Amino acid sequence: MNSSNRTGKCRSARSPYASAGRRSARAGRSYVAGGAALAALALTFATAPAPASAAPPSASTATATAGEAYVALGDSMASGPLIPLPTGPLACGRSTNNYPHELAGRLDVAALRDVTCSGADTKDMFEPQKLSLGGIPMGEAPPQLNALSAGTTLVTLTIGGNDAGLVGIAQSCMTVDPNATPCKEKYTEGGVDQVAQRVDAVAPKVAAVLDAIRAKAPKARILVAGYGLYIKPGGCFPYQPVLNVDADYLQANVNRLNGVLAAQSAAHGAEYIDLAGPSKGHDACQAPSAKWVEGYVPTAPAAPLHPNQAGEENYARIIAAHLTGG
Repeated sequence: MNSSNRTGKCRSARSPYASAGRRSARAGRSYVAGGAALAALALTFATAPAPASAAPPSASTATATAGEAYVALGDSMASGPLIPLPTGPLACGRSTNNYPHELAGRLDVAALRDVTCSGADTKDMFEPQKLSLGGIPMGEAPPQLNALSAGTTLVTLTIGGNDAGLVGIAQSCMTVDPNATPCKEKYTEGGVDQVAQRVDAVAPKVAAVLDAIRAKAPKARILVAGYGLYIKPGGCFPYQPVLNVDADYLQANVNRLNGVLAAQSAAHGAEYIDLAGPSKGHDACQAPSAKWVEGYVPTAPAAPLHPNQAGEENYARIIAAHLTGG
């Protein structure tokens, strides 16, 4: 299997986002607050034992999809920041054990081009993504759509969370004070749900990405993977330092984003993969051995509020089963 992360040389699609320039700071888009934190976590987890793998692929699964030319697009949910081992640009937080790599192995694809990158939003599908760690510039990642070609036969996409700023919002809701004012009150002040508005605004952006994928890879099967279950109903304060009402509010907006992704997939010739439903019992409130996602303080090698290796492996298993009917 060719798991090259080389950047495509084809011309990028025309961006639907006309602007005077790229904004220099993206609130809530960094998966780690600073290069020092990234380095420390990377060193801590570099030799950590890997979690038990999900069930291996069956021979029929590999045979049914062998020969695919697979391109993986998306943000940190797909790239797997701080999961060993890193590959590609360090600032992209891309792991060799993320769901694209795991899926490629399960399907025995002919070629994998994984261009997923932490911090990516829908603009970064069309335009270069400025990379940085701790405020230190780390160059650029080419537009992710450059990885596509007429020969691409399979595409996975996970995008939208950074457009809505969901990680930054979750960070702002963190508290260890049981008497604190719920952050939900701030975001719904005056009867207007600001987070829901941000989520709904993602719809036309995802539509533009899906149309561009189809234009550049007309033969490809396009799968849109949703976001998982991050925290169970009612939360688990103080184990996860977010008030129970806020836990429900935050997950409700993740679910709302998943609804947006599902609707846009149906409208633009893609297939939506639900990862939240199968994640029940594997959220950040669970024991370390059961978690597919980490909470505010990781207990496994992964970035806070992101999938761990077990999560990425199981996401790959779920996607593979969708592809093969298994």
